[in-house]
Amino acid sequence: MNTTNGEARTEELARWLGYITDALDREPRGLREIVGWNDAGQPAVIRVAPVVDGKPFPTLYWLIDPQWNLLLDRLEASGQIAALQAMVDQSATLRSRMREDHALYRDARDRFMTLEEKQFLEAGGMMSAFTERGIGGIVDPDRVRCLHTWYAAHWVQPNSIGGLIDDIVARSD
Repeated sequence: MNTTNGEARTEELARWLGYITDALDREPRGLREIVGWNDAGQPAVIRVAPVVDGKPFPTLYWLIDPQWNLLLDRLEASGQIAALQAMVDQSATLRSRMREDHALYRDARDRFMTLEEKQFLEAGGMMSAFTERGIGGIVDPDRVRCLHTWYAAHWVQPNSIGGLIDDIVARSD
């Protein structure tokens, strides 16, 4: 069978749409691509459009893996965001790495944005939602805020907070 990348991607999304819907517990909005897979060969991270329902949507990657979502929920409930934030607050090196992580994320988001989406955002004065926000729409580049958004991005492009999460998980195994 001879298909283009776009056709193969569309077929893959159609094949996994039910699974993704179940994982999100709702119909996915702005779904563009599956970008990460778990060890069982199921979608773990999806990439979504930067404009959803006519509004800017700066969160590029969504973690949909149920096991990782549960694990990160438990880490957040146990106070790990505050613990990681304390590490960040005490380390200029870590803050610098986080700023680099946000820059890489903004670059990726920009690469995936269509010309029409860019024009729409610029015409509506909404481009700052993308130029001034990093991973998961975070405005303050020194804040951890949500482990899920950091880890979704980490799955695709390793980042500092995702690496620290990996360390926490490895120590707890």
